[in-house]
Amino acid sequence: MKEILAILNSYEKAEKEGKKSALATVVGVEGSSYRRPGARMLVTDDGQLTGAISGGCLEGDALRKALAAINQRENKLVTYDTTDEDDAKFGVQLGCNGIVHILFEPIDSSDFQNPVHLLKALAAERSNAVVVTLFNLHSFKQRGTIFLYRPDRKYIDFEEPELDLDQEASEVYTTGISIFRSYSPTKGSEAFLEFIPPNLHLVIAGAGNDVQPLVEMAYVLGWKITVLDGRPSHATTARFSKADQVLIVKPDVVFDHVEVDARTVFVMMTHNYNYDLALMELILEKEFFYLGMLGPKKKLDRMLGELADKGFVVNDAMLSRIHGPIGLDIGAETSEEIALSILAEIKAVMSNHSAKFLKDKMAPIHFKEKATNG
Repeated sequence: MKEILAILNSYEKAEKEGKKSALATVVGVEGSSYRRPGARMLVTDDGQLTGAISGGCLEGDALRKALAAINQRENKLVTYDTTDEDDAKFGVQLGCNGIVHILFEPIDSSDFQNPVHLLKALAAERSNAVVVTLFNLHSFKQRGTIFLYRPDRKYIDFEEPELDLDQEASEVYTTGISIFRSYSPTKGSEAFLEFIPPNLHLVIAGAGNDVQPLVEMAYVLGWKITVLDGRPSHATTARFSKADQVLIVKPDVVFDHVEVDARTVFVMMTHNYNYDLALMELILEKEFFYLGMLGPKKKLDRMLGELADKGFVVNDAMLSRIHGPIGLDIGAETSEEIALSILAEIKAVMSNHSAKFLKDKMAPIHFKEKATNG
């Protein structure tokens, strides 16, 4: 979502400056590639790039292809095949031994159905969505990014007799897994239905100096950030300028100001036992997905014991979502290293990954999108 938000900001600026632009989207990957389907990059007619579709090896050639799409005012699909060791003949050195399909879409601001309009609708609310892109491997005509699905509304009316996009998008929305649908294999027609959740919302209880690098790093990741503390001297926007929200609150009113959804995670770093205990009890009453506690395990055990003494039942499902001590075991000592450890654990948990060494992983690094035939 960070990449999409950056693209929207750049597009708005380009529009104000009278620049033309095109959206480049990775719509297919066969074999290995630095970026996966759904990676996006905005290209303006003066050569400005926002986002990324590779590790930097494709961007130069992609700029030329995007400018051609802008000038010709039509969508273009470009395939980079580096399964041949002599990939220099393409003018790029991918070094990934894969095939990458990139769709280039010039943005017409007067067209209400342009892809940036869909991305704006996607970012306008914190809820899951499915973005549908149609492309054809054996045709010059490319439909492009045409549909944004949420169960309660349709953002664009379309007619595609060969595809039941409503049904397909509904299934992707339910499973949370992006898919490819080949609906006319002999003609090479493909649909990429991409599941896109909102960005993570990191709620940090505590406004000490050790929280500052955590906020800075989370900001780089593009997460939404809320910092809360009961001390007016600590919870200030001057100290946490990268946070979206800084609150001076007592635990009992935190949820008057903070909304919790499936992408909200909590980190407790107040160094105030009573504050943490009071807030923890309130969090446990919510449908939370991750709660990290800074400090030794005996601190968490003591808290759980006090809650049990009050008659508060902490079940196994709750315990599985509580992480204390917080973070991955990377030998962290400094505040910056601890922040790295915390963010890495949150990312692993929310992505349902193991956080083990990639060299020990037998399966492919990236999750492969599901392919289906019509």
